[in-house]
Amino acid sequence: MREVAARAGVSAKTVSRVFNNDPHVLPETRSHVEQVMTELNYVPNVLATTFRAGRSSAIGVAVPDVVDPFFAAIARAVDGIARDRGVATLLTNLGDDPGRERDILESLLSRRLAGLIVAPIGVDHSWLKRWTDSTPVVFVDRAPGGLSADTFADNDEAGGYLATRHLIEHGHRRIAYVADALHLSTETNRLAGYRRALTEAGIEPDDELVAANVNDREATEAAVTRLLGLADRPTAIFSSNARSSMLVVHALPANELAVVGFGDFPMADILHPALTVIDQDPDQIGRFAANRVFERVDHPKRRLRRTTILDVTLIERESCKVTRR
Repeated sequence: MREVAARAGVSAKTVSRVFNNDPHVLPETRSHVEQVMTELNYVPNVLATTFRAGRSSAIGVAVPDVVDPFFAAIARAVDGIARDRGVATLLTNLGDDPGRERDILESLLSRRLAGLIVAPIGVDHSWLKRWTDSTPVVFVDRAPGGLSADTFADNDEAGGYLATRHLIEHGHRRIAYVADALHLSTETNRLAGYRRALTEAGIEPDDELVAANVNDREATEAAVTRLLGLADRPTAIFSSNARSSMLVVHALPANELAVVGFGDFPMADILHPALTVIDQDPDQIGRFAANRVFERVDHPKRRLRRTTILDVTLIERESCKVTRR
């Protein structure tokens, strides 16, 4: 920057203003400085800027599975907001091992991020307190454990209730619940909604109909085989997340059981039969989370509501109408 300033005959501060499109720079000065920048092939030293400002020009996003349609949509929405602020997005995959969550998140936080958005896989996040005093941390989809933090999530209990009640209204009384990791708050709340709908309809919840850890093809095929082999087998399945739903429809014999899934995903509407889903809005969650990070950066003393729960809706397609027994 000093070399550009010396050749252009201006101050280093003027060079910085030109690069950052400051509207107060005279047009002829801007043109001259930009010409010198081109001649010297000047680019800013982002690392030096980070050290000087004490904060990176990047926002971190950590999700369980970057190829999951739900989490991919959140990351895309965050990136859109961040780019409007001239901030980059660093995306990382947490996987499904809670024991690795802390190491992954602290690796990101050590880069002095502008903020961090997390869809957690663990149950204890009290260790994050020492980081949240200097870096805004926002949770999406799932609430943190042992930590007061900004959280944007869906009404999971209501969604579980809505899906199960819908199947009951189609005449089903043996409804299986297919899930990923039951220790997650999303699963806990959706399972509670499922059980509430059954109880209200006078149906005794049966733990034999709950299949957990359905997160790959092998586990899904084993779960479906077990459920179909029960003496009093289910006539319907409530799949508690989009990834499980995609696995279930692949493993389930055609038109064998009615299915409702929590979370829409690409091509769910063109399956045969098309999948009935509880619809979420991951784009909205991502936008809310990113905007909250920048609110915390811009107004660190402002009081803001910590937890925001978003409504979900049911999109009825053909899969809930399967009646084969």
